Amino acid sequence: MIVCKSKAELEKMRRSGMLVWQLLQELKGMVAPGVSTDTLERTAEKRIREWGARPAFKGYYGYPCVLCTSINSEIVHGIPSPQRVVKRGDILKVDVGLVLDGFYGDSALTIPVGEISPELQRLMRVTQEALGLAIEKVRLGNRLGDVCSAVQQHVEAAGYSVVREFVGHGIGRKMHEDPQVPNYGTPGQGPRLREGMVLAIEPMVNTGSAEARVLDDKWTAVTVDGGYSAHFEHTVAVTQNGPWVLTRPEG
Repeated sequence: MIVCKSKAELEKMRRSGMLVWQLLQELKGMVAPGVSTDTLERTAEKRIREWGARPAFKGYYGYPCVLCTSINSEIVHGIPSPQRVVKRGDILKVDVGLVLDGFYGDSALTIPVGEISPELQRLMRVTQEALGLAIEKVRLGNRLGDVCSAVQQHVEAAGYSVVREFVGHGIGRKMHEDPQVPNYGTPGQGPRLREGMVLAIEPMVNTGSAEARVLDDKWTAVTVDGGYSAHFEHTVAVTQNGPWVLTRPEG
């Protein structure tokens, strides 16, 4: 069942979303060659607790950490560790969620570590563009397939592939609500978008094959062919005035 939020509930989600944005900006500023993902993890947990919020991921189905930190060919759900140290030329995906006043916020960035190759710059740009195109489709009267297909069309036209094993989702009082939001689909298909629906849209884009596998830690998803992967995510509400991005200041 898809739950539509009231204006008051969306305002609460906005507050959660802005804390997520603020935290991601702080973590982005910390990323540099030689930094461990555990350093980012400890900073994130400290900040979330200071704000009186609760980490969304830690303990969720047994996940051990506050952040997901995925490097290069790791797609999503990489576990922070003192042994996982980024180096110049890497791309690091940082995904974070939190709960404030009963409502969730969720967002992710791909962060370059120092100077990265033109190929990886293009991968990041195309993934971020795909997210932007999907957000533009979050409008009353459109269908979910319009949002999903916007990602797929842009990514595949650029010669990349979209991950199919992992998808975006509805979000609100729960981390994962209906509907699922895959990064592929058919325009004009799926549920019609209604005022108060909130979607976590998160393109995961690979340089090579779309196939993924999960490592022995039971969490970290990687590309099967060793290709690089990028990931961006925003929490977006359907309103009468168009899409409202709850996880960035300009909305």
